[in-house]
Amino acid sequence: MTATTQLHDQRTQEAFGTLRKCVTLFGAVSGIVFGTVAVMAFAGHGVTSFMCIRGAVLLAIAPLIQRMITRAATGSYQAFDRVRTLSAVMPIAIIGVDLVPGLCPAWYAVLQGLSAVALVGAAFITRGAALSAAFPKKK
Repeated sequence: MTATTQLHDQRTQEAFGTLRKCVTLFGAVSGIVFGTVAVMAFAGHGVTSFMCIRGAVLLAIAPLIQRMITRAATGSYQAFDRVRTLSAVMPIAIIGVDLVPGLCPAWYAVLQGLSAVALVGAAFITRGAALSAAFPKKK
């Protein structure tokens, strides 16, 4: 079976569907984080510009990754490689930054960590058999 044929395989399409769900979950949790920060800011509770900016950036990244998944599902190796890379690097970066003492409150770090878990799932899916067969390594 060729890589192009693999794209239309049921297992490959199911993997893309699950990948989309993981990124949607990441976006939903990011939206909850950003919404919570916004409500707290309007209510006069202490929020930092770091929390606002990071919440907005992570929320904005979710639709971009979804777009890359859509392009990958049509055969774009470059888009697939970007999704694979982002899904592996972003959870490490999110959790690593959250571990910096005093940078953000514990509730914020926990919610950001939950969003990272969804991306860990995406990282495993992009390295699974179905998508690896559809996108063999380029030489």
